[in-house]
Amino acid sequence: MRAIRFAAAAAALVGAFAAHAQPYPERPITMIVPFPPGGVADTVARPVAEALSRELKQPVLVENKGGAGGALGIGQAARAPADGYTLLLSLSSISILPEADRVLARKPQYQLAQFHPLARITADPTVLVVRSDAPWQTVEDFVADAKRKPGAYNYGSSGNYGTMHVPMEMFKNAAGFRMTHIPFTGAGPAVTALLGGQVDALATGPSSVLQHIKAGKLRALAHWGDKPLVTLPELPSLSQKGWKLQFAQWSGVFVPAGTPEAVQRQLREALRKVAADAGVQQTVLRAGSPIEYLDAPAFASYWQQDAKLMTEAVQKIGRLE
Repeated sequence: MRAIRFAAAAAALVGAFAAHAQPYPERPITMIVPFPPGGVADTVARPVAEALSRELKQPVLVENKGGAGGALGIGQAARAPADGYTLLLSLSSISILPEADRVLARKPQYQLAQFHPLARITADPTVLVVRSDAPWQTVEDFVADAKRKPGAYNYGSSGNYGTMHVPMEMFKNAAGFRMTHIPFTGAGPAVTALLGGQVDALATGPSSVLQHIKAGKLRALAHWGDKPLVTLPELPSLSQKGWKLQFAQWSGVFVPAGTPEAVQRQLREALRKVAADAGVQQTVLRAGSPIEYLDAPAFASYWQQDAKLMTEAVQKIGRLE
């Protein structure tokens, strides 16, 4: 009887261990996108999630969680269990928002140390766009008119201190003009407001406006990059026009800090394959964002440098009333 009881106990232990050691992933994965549908992050996340589902043999479900310029969704991801079943696809605003909270004397909703970077997917310079019926044919026209009528025009963004707000503030300061800032809950609503005439201009990633530019509804005036854009090769940069400004609206995939190394390695390998997938590349490029993949080590270094620049930009903007 003792032998039987021992064998039964051993079998139970083996069964419990086997259940605990189920291969990852054994259930669907959530990819949090901290903005509403229709913006840059969303247009990148959906083809990436679809391809990642094929690689991991489990559904990767996109969950849009907009609000507070991305802070609500990023904060939710930071508090998620570090088990590999919650991913975050964020824009470069992840680097901006904690410093913005400190400038506003608020407790940050998350800290950068709460995340491990897995892969950078895209890195797009923002573009300055206006409606096609606007009077400005060039960026010089735009600046000259804004200087003649200080505060008469407005621009939309995805939220205070977000990746559509910071580059416009940088441009305003460098060129010496005034515009009224109108924050929305994401790039999608901001683009809708521009198309509908509620705002006069936007600085945003190409992917959220390229279809409207091609359809003749919007006009691009300049970009914040240091080389020609793949999707808009004739568009001049602000640097070419005399304003030495650069700003990239990149997208990257993160997991909560503490996620097991083995799970991170598996996700990194899957993301490497996703970024190299011709279908994903074509889909993202059609939307306006060529793949600019970096694996975790290179992405971590890039993120650290970019976060330093964004922190300095937020400090220069200062407290918003």
